[in-house]
Amino acid sequence: MAKAVIAVAGKGGVGKTSISATIVAQLVHDHPEARVLAIDADPVVGLETSLGVKVRCTVDDIRKEISEAGKGDKEKKRAIELLGESRYRLLDAMVENEGFAFLAIGRPEASGCYCSVNAYLREIISAWADSFDYVVIDGEAGVEQVNRRVMEKVTHLLLVSDASKKGLKVISTVRKVAEELTMYEKCGAILNRINDPALETYLDTEGIPVLAYIPDDPVLAQADIQGRSVMELPGDTIMASGVRRALDAIGIH
Repeated sequence: MAKAVIAVAGKGGVGKTSISATIVAQLVHDHPEARVLAIDADPVVGLETSLGVKVRCTVDDIRKEISEAGKGDKEKKRAIELLGESRYRLLDAMVENEGFAFLAIGRPEASGCYCSVNAYLREIISAWADSFDYVVIDGEAGVEQVNRRVMEKVTHLLLVSDASKKGLKVISTVRKVAEELTMYEKCGAILNRINDPALETYLDTEGIPVLAYIPDDPVLAQADIQGRSVMELPGDTIMASGVRRALDAIGIH
């Protein structure tokens, strides 16, 4: 089976996390034999709730321990040891659920810069991703993670927007930056919360092919209020049907 690394990006508040969670649910349902990894790369940490996962440890927790160990000269040796161990210590941060594994990057740094450590951990995550058939990344809102090459292993870039000019501008910018860095094989847009089909004629994605237009989903909204995960929902909801159209259109089967 060909591996697919799917990154979901876009402006905050457009339903990016719900779509990421629904993609995971679709892959688990359609490919029960496959290894699926969901990565919550958004500091807001919403994918955990959408998938009904309880996280004990994040990648950033590991980073902080490495950074603390390397602050003094006497402790540099320990920091080097921790970096060597970090690939295996990611097992502490990985949650195994029925049908998929889950990894949370964690909240943003409060102070300081540990770019070299973050780059090292990024490479470790990429190495773990090679052990899975499908990887779904719920990206940070905006363009920064693409610009910093956090998602350099991506094969499929799914850009999510609503009907707003700002949302459409963000996905256009993300696509341009990703093209400059040659970071994906296929790219497409999912336009969410489009309740009036007449709007489809007027929404300008600046050449990004639209994979699916998805109206508001009352079943998903009710589940969110009740604290139920996407994994509990039937496969014929409005969101699930729209995500399936998008995956088919971009060649993820």
